[in-house]
Amino acid sequence: MPLPTISAVRASTRPVAARPGPVPVHWLALLATPLAAGANAPVLILPDMARSFGAGAAAAGWLVTAFGWAVAVSTPLLAGLLRRRGLRTTLRLCTALVLAGTALVAVSPWLPLTLAGRAGQAAGGAGLAACAMSLAGTARRMGVITAGFGMVGAVGPLLGARLSQAASWRLALAVSVLALLAVPAVSRYAKAPLPAEGRFDVRGAGLLTALATALVLLPAAPLPALGGAAVTATALALHVRRRPEGFVPAGLLRTPLFVGSALLALTLSTSYFTVLFSVSRLLADRAGWERGAAGAGQLLALLAGSALSWLLAAASARIGRVAVRTVLVGAGTLAALLAAFVSSGPLLLAALATGVFTAAAANAVLSTHAASTAPEGGRPTAIGLFTLCYQLGGAFGPALAAAWVLPA
Repeated sequence: MPLPTISAVRASTRPVAARPGPVPVHWLALLATPLAAGANAPVLILPDMARSFGAGAAAAGWLVTAFGWAVAVSTPLLAGLLRRRGLRTTLRLCTALVLAGTALVAVSPWLPLTLAGRAGQAAGGAGLAACAMSLAGTARRMGVITAGFGMVGAVGPLLGARLSQAASWRLALAVSVLALLAVPAVSRYAKAPLPAEGRFDVRGAGLLTALATALVLLPAAPLPALGGAAVTATALALHVRRRPEGFVPAGLLRTPLFVGSALLALTLSTSYFTVLFSVSRLLADRAGWERGAAGAGQLLALLAGSALSWLLAAASARIGRVAVRTVLVGAGTLAALLAAFVSSGPLLLAALATGVFTAAAANAVLSTHAASTAPEGGRPTAIGLFTLCYQLGGAFGPALAAAWVLPA
């Protein structure tokens, strides 16, 4: 057996740079979940916001709509940036968006400028959430993020009200800036940018943004939005045929697992937001609950359902894909039926807890299923498109609540 050479010995004793492991999940949760608090913080303080602008509550409600729209359209766009330019560039841009948006909200005396600030906050937060979900890797770790979404979103309205009473509603709308505390830790795990895959598909990105905008506006202007969505969807379909590797990859749209996961997430998200925006009125009309008791019950239901969603996400790899989907469909159906037909206060809260359980668990588990269908390097794109479908439930659910459940 030959003796090793001097150069081989030197090479073997040379220190090897340690490869960074997965980002600790608590940093990912902190990076993503303040978005939920920022989205829900205005719920109880819309009248205060409206008075400060000399506007009606409906006009101030656009601060919620603008936030939801920006989250929906920005998620796939910033996921595409993550795929092409890497983590560090995306984190820097999202940090700038959150800071600029928060600064506008803090000082703007005009509603339109404040709307722009809210959109900037939402876009930056959506990009940070997309980064966190792309780095999660497993359903168990994704479950921590999505359960955190539910819990932080549950306390968002109460937190917003407390901050508004203690200082100003503008401080309440700044809570999403807390996500930036995680940026330095997460950026340490940044890799070199992925190689660009040809020219950026500007037309595909624009058509997808227009389609998402039309869908988000369906509750506010049904007929124009429906017509715009139909025209844009047709143009996008033709574009995908011409450029199958563009911003919306044709391969994903032809994969039953991806399409099924995205549509199921959209359905369960819509069901949850329908129940969420109905339950306060239902508790008052059917069960005779006072506002304070209803609010406390809803908070407990949301926290419990969000925590339980992590258990399903953690166990999903063991119990199998078919069993997980059976649980999600069954629980989602149960939540809708309870909300539609029962009059008992505890059962209505059970419907809410079940709804947030299915939505948060679906976001955790089905997003990993959707991402597994993407080719090498395409995970951010798959997660961005999946999350867009999930976020659309936040636009459809309130409209269904107003049109169907609430009048009952």
